[in-house]
Amino acid sequence: MTGVKRLSRQGSILEDNVHLEQFLKVSNYEDTVRQLDIYYGIVKRQLLLYQSPITGLFPVLSTDTKIGSVRDSVYCAAAVWGLYQAYRRIDDDRGKSYELGQSTVKCMRGILECWIKQAARIELFKKNQCNAHALHVKFHLTTGNEIYSDDAYNHLQIDVVSIYLLFLVQMITSGMQIIYTQDEVAFIQNLVYYVERAYRTPDFGMWERGSKYNDGTPEIHASSIGLAKSALEAINGCNLFGEKGASWSVVYVDIDAHNRNRSIFETLLPRESCSKDVDVALLPTISFPAFSTHEDLLYTEAKSNIVKKLKGNHGFKRYIRDGYKTVVEDKNRRFYEKSEIKYFENIECEWPLFYIFMIIDGVFKSLPEQIAEYQNLLKERIFLDHNGDPVIPQYYYVPTDNLDKERVEPNTSPRKATSENGLFLWNQAMFILAQLLTAGLLHINELDPIRRYLPSYNRPRKGGRYSAFQGTATDLVVQIVLIAESMRLQAMMATYGIQTQTPHEVEPVQIWSSTQLVKVYENLGVNHKLKLQGRPVRPIGSLGTSKVYRVCGATVLCYPLIFEVSDFYLYRDMALLIDDIKTELQFVGKYWRLSGRPTVCLLIREEHMRDPQFKKMLDLLAMLKKGYCDGVKVRVGRLQNLISSSCVEHLDFMNVLDLPNDTFTQFKQLQHDYIGYQSLTDVPRVLHYQDELKDYSYFQKKSTHEIVEALQQIESLYAKCQLYGILLKREGGSFKIGDYTVEEQLHSLYHQGGCLRHWAAVRYTSSMLSHNVDSISPFITAVLVHGKQLTVGVIDQKETVFDKPMTPAEIHYVVYNTIQPYDVIQAVLQQEVILYCGRLISTNPELFRGILKIRVGWVLEAIKVYLDIFGDSRKIEDHSPYEVRQLLYKVLSIKEWGVREKLTPFQKRRLEGCLCRVPSSFYHQVWDVLTRTSQGIKVMGTILPQQPTLSNMARSELTFSLLVEQMLNCIHQPEYRQLVVELLTIVSTILRRNPELTFSQPLNLEQLIKDAAHMYAKDHNLKDEGVSNLLEVPYIQSTGYLARAVVNTVLKGGQLSDIDNDTESCLVS
Repeated sequence: MTGVKRLSRQGSILEDNVHLEQFLKVSNYEDTVRQLDIYYGIVKRQLLLYQSPITGLFPVLSTDTKIGSVRDSVYCAAAVWGLYQAYRRIDDDRGKSYELGQSTVKCMRGILECWIKQAARIELFKKNQCNAHALHVKFHLTTGNEIYSDDAYNHLQIDVVSIYLLFLVQMITSGMQIIYTQDEVAFIQNLVYYVERAYRTPDFGMWERGSKYNDGTPEIHASSIGLAKSALEAINGCNLFGEKGASWSVVYVDIDAHNRNRSIFETLLPRESCSKDVDVALLPTISFPAFSTHEDLLYTEAKSNIVKKLKGNHGFKRYIRDGYKTVVEDKNRRFYEKSEIKYFENIECEWPLFYIFMIIDGVFKSLPEQIAEYQNLLKERIFLDHNGDPVIPQYYYVPTDNLDKERVEPNTSPRKATSENGLFLWNQAMFILAQLLTAGLLHINELDPIRRYLPSYNRPRKGGRYSAFQGTATDLVVQIVLIAESMRLQAMMATYGIQTQTPHEVEPVQIWSSTQLVKVYENLGVNHKLKLQGRPVRPIGSLGTSKVYRVCGATVLCYPLIFEVSDFYLYRDMALLIDDIKTELQFVGKYWRLSGRPTVCLLIREEHMRDPQFKKMLDLLAMLKKGYCDGVKVRVGRLQNLISSSCVEHLDFMNVLDLPNDTFTQFKQLQHDYIGYQSLTDVPRVLHYQDELKDYSYFQKKSTHEIVEALQQIESLYAKCQLYGILLKREGGSFKIGDYTVEEQLHSLYHQGGCLRHWAAVRYTSSMLSHNVDSISPFITAVLVHGKQLTVGVIDQKETVFDKPMTPAEIHYVVYNTIQPYDVIQAVLQQEVILYCGRLISTNPELFRGILKIRVGWVLEAIKVYLDIFGDSRKIEDHSPYEVRQLLYKVLSIKEWGVREKLTPFQKRRLEGCLCRVPSSFYHQVWDVLTRTSQGIKVMGTILPQQPTLSNMARSELTFSLLVEQMLNCIHQPEYRQLVVELLTIVSTILRRNPELTFSQPLNLEQLIKDAAHMYAKDHNLKDEGVSNLLEVPYIQSTGYLARAVVNTVLKGGQLSDIDNDTESCLVS
């Protein structure tokens, strides 16, 4: 047996500038050749023997002659390539390295050919990321044809495409030629589009099952997103033809898509998904081969979580309650029954494969003790086959006889190796790589030529014309170019000491809208033979618009999305724009990862001048001139002076296209005969419009003729909006009144309201015209990946839960079918709140602590309560978008100002109750209470039963927390809801301090609160025993009364165990 060798160099990581010959000098050259030849024999017998001679694919098990698996094939190819890399040190290998190299190429090209046959799926997937359009990950081993239909198998596994792209780049970097033609280059570019949206694509993950309930539900998986992030970093700027490549064989990555994957991956860690708080699939993600995070804290936390919860004596469990291959799993059913997974607890199979991953991790991280520990564990699991080659079983299971013992006392019973015949090729492939590394035959730089294991700032710099990831710069400066729309605007700004440039002055550089850049990218990856369309029409984000582009000989700078004039009304609010500019600069400063400085174009339009808030814009620009914006270093300058230090992206793929010169439109400078305004006092202002917000819904009962007559009499803008809205629903948009249709009138009112900053009218007409917030989907996704859910809907009407990423069309349908019929303005207000929540949760996640489900209708209710408390008589819809955003921040940050502004206990409970905010370990506490309450917990006619809740779920599971939150939401009074939260916390504390107590009856929370209110009234000589008294008293007092009520209930025979019948025996304080 070749044994598990000790690490000769203990995984030393040498600097690249050390001469290769020195570090490779092995004391005995012949010994190296002999060792490599032994591994060559193993690779031939254990891997290449089972590679399909036609497709080049590998099966999962050596006995399978029908199904080729892409994931397993990539890992097998990686092992063969690893040995090829080791052989390249030798002068004469008698043809072995050539054979190994070509076998690798054969496999990688075989996968490519299988996928190219499915090019039509990629095009569909770009529009709608779902299983029905996913690339297949299992193919016929010999023919390469599809083998499982979409219904028969869960093909949507983003990690598979990502791991393919990652190793493709590694292999090409090592000098291999894998991609041959321009068609294949276009296809690989489309694979990049396929994985770019991993951050918002629920998939079935590495274990092919999705959620741990194995019920056919996909989930957002941290392992898939992390692998996609690594693949995007690796392939950005990679020339698929290697050193001999042309300008059109380079792959481009959307830097903003990469950033979303990065931030969402790091937010999810150390969790794997909603249903799995720990999963060994994260090991290949945070360590070899992906090295998806170089944040030491995240890496250590995720790894120690895996080791602590999943490591066993025979391998690692995949995740908690994983029934795969256990003896109690029903082999005839694809999916599990609802409550089945409880039977798998503590008897999950253990997989030695991850001992090997830990050995390789130890080599890359220079952890000799970890290497030795897992080599010793692995030695126990290795046996020899008839050739004397080492074989590692696929998994170890708990036999039927030991099930009960193992369930009660985990890790005490012996397990058996799988009885299935055949080698598990993934095991053998990883074992070969681990052996080559620990024996010093393969250096980590040869297994990882692009140096994924190093933080990006320590990797060798890529030369050339394409952007490269370099990590976070310590002294990052965000460059700012100020562009004025006209010369008279420029002159006016100059009187305030703010130097700007006009579009004419920056020539030959062109200023573009990012929508033009979207058009350019539509040409990237187009292939008519494969019917591939190129980049999907997605907006370019803040990081993408901070590069300078070279397109068809022109130099281009794009202004960010926040300066686009859109259908939605938010762009009209100057205060919001000022806030957005600050956020934009913060964001770019925080998340810029490319070489070269970011350059942000701030566009100042003439309509901005007329806004009452324009003075604040001048203040912001004056602050930027000083070189700082809320802690971010900035440099305002002339574009010509900033280009040399900018990040410049050469879009060379455009050079091979034959496009007319005027295909793309640049931003046009406004021309005026009169230079005009010398200062702001000369500029005609927007008048402040006074309007009473009367409700005209009673007109729904009147005839169309009466409404038309009323419209001619009424002056109020808000009244007109409502009346035209009634006509729109009744008669349709093309109904004419005079020369104009109802729809045209609404558009006119929308514009008029916008010019007058009459926000209630703007919102009403926007809703009637069915407007959608631009790019709302990423904001919903941002909320979801922070472990929260969103619901939209009017209070007391049907709510819709957003628990997975939604397409704009789906969001539009929900908003205008479940909100607008009950409240016209809330249809757009709720979209606003979603947008602000998405932004806030990314910058200030602490504001949402304790809130599991952001119920947007209730958030608006909280804002109304706040306005009421502070005597603001204006309705919420009459506030500007910026004011609504500030109000949202205010109600979420109650902890910061509640005491200072002397909120009463009632007001505080009411605000927190609207948000359904709970203490940090509240849901764990409810679980603990439920374990001691056999008849369940009861409130408002709703019962949370002890069984099957405890059997089906786990204490730290999101689904349990959501169930409790749902129960709380049945309480309509927010302040009462908050009192129930306080009560459950107290019950948990009492039970924790008195382990012998249990409740034999249902825990009736309403009765306990009534009892506490009765005691309070009695103590204070009040006739009114209502709960309202309790809601008014401070937390310290209410706690005492609620605790007494709980203890009294226990003493009335609530408990099952014997305790002395006196109050003192219950430890409360």
